[in-house]
Amino acid sequence: VLFFQIVHILNMTSAKIVSFLLHPEESLHSLQNRIEFETGISTGNQELLLETGICLDPRKPASQCVIDGVRGWDSYMVYLFDKSKTVYDGPFASRSLSDCVNYIVQDSKIQLPIPQLRKVWAEAVHYVIGLKEDYSRLFQGQRAAMLSLLRYNANLIKMKNNMVSASQQLKAKLEFFHQSIRLDLERYSDQMAYGISSEKMLKAWKEMEEKASQCAQAEDIGYLDEQIMALHTEIVELQKSPYARRQGEVMESLEQRAIDLYKQLKARPPDHAYSDSTDMVKIIVQTVQSQDRVLKELFGHLSKLLGCKQKIIDLLPEIEVALNNIKEADNSVMQMQGKRQREIWHLLKIACTQSSSRSLVSSSLEGTASSPAATWLPQSSSGNAAPHPLSSLAAPEDGENFADMIRENVNYLELFSSILQEVRQEQNSMMVS
Repeated sequence: VLFFQIVHILNMTSAKIVSFLLHPEESLHSLQNRIEFETGISTGNQELLLETGICLDPRKPASQCVIDGVRGWDSYMVYLFDKSKTVYDGPFASRSLSDCVNYIVQDSKIQLPIPQLRKVWAEAVHYVIGLKEDYSRLFQGQRAAMLSLLRYNANLIKMKNNMVSASQQLKAKLEFFHQSIRLDLERYSDQMAYGISSEKMLKAWKEMEEKASQCAQAEDIGYLDEQIMALHTEIVELQKSPYARRQGEVMESLEQRAIDLYKQLKARPPDHAYSDSTDMVKIIVQTVQSQDRVLKELFGHLSKLLGCKQKIIDLLPEIEVALNNIKEADNSVMQMQGKRQREIWHLLKIACTQSSSRSLVSSSLEGTASSPAATWLPQSSSGNAAPHPLSSLAAPEDGENFADMIRENVNYLELFSSILQEVRQEQNSMMVS
């Protein structure tokens, strides 16, 4: 057995309701095609909101419009908005009068028998109640639009916070980068005269500094921040507006007066007396006028809500672009910092290796140029033998140990010669790269 559901769609652009019988497996796209046929609003421009301001999910079936077990099976309303419009200004015609109610409105002083008047006034009361309910439904649609706006605003705030945080992190990294590269350039200049130099590397570092200055443009999000803050102020004002709250008190009062009048008429005996409808017609006219006023205010407020929402929709891609630019700049700064630090450590490795090699080569050459006796037993100015710091390692009379020392020294020379050759190759490759 298939169970069908009814969904009521309140078209907020025309203030009219269209109802559809839903097949249990019907897709939302299918329902939207039917809505387009009835309202003329294309499926691409349809925005269907629940009372909570949640937009219907195109991945779910059309039955998501109705929540079973909470209310009556046919009491749910979905609010239809046209995304191509942000100004809803009507005019919106009030619901039409029945023939008999129109009859007394045209001539309120006409005398009718009490039994007939009861029927006419019952329809009049129904009409007045209907006007109030029409407003209540439209107000609920405006409230759904407000809740939808607040959802978009929450997403905007989240993206803005991410953007501001990323911008602050980029600013801090840029400050650190500039300070460290300035120090590196100063120290590099100080050691060029007696240390290692590479014009190509120096040029690359200066280019890094210029590129980092260009990256600073990504952290400038002031223009977006101003727009977002202006939007926040506008949304807060819309929430505070009296038109954001139900304005149906006058209509509710008129509804109660119409009900009371009907009760008084019903209490009269069904004799042959006649009566006019002056009082009831006054209530009908006042209710229509009141509805016109509150609907004008409602749709004016609704247009402002939709305008704000469109501004958020337009801003979100701009924030996304700004956030991506910040991330790219951040990655660029970190890569430059890492590259420079690797180059510094490479320079340090070369400097340390050259220093150690020169020291060993110097000491080795001095050892081979002097005689064994002069090396191990240097003479003082007084002609007396003075102790050498390394005399405990080899005795001059120990020929075998001395020969071993010479061989070991030669091996060290060969080893450091090969190390020096490798270092020079690395240095040349770094200067070329």
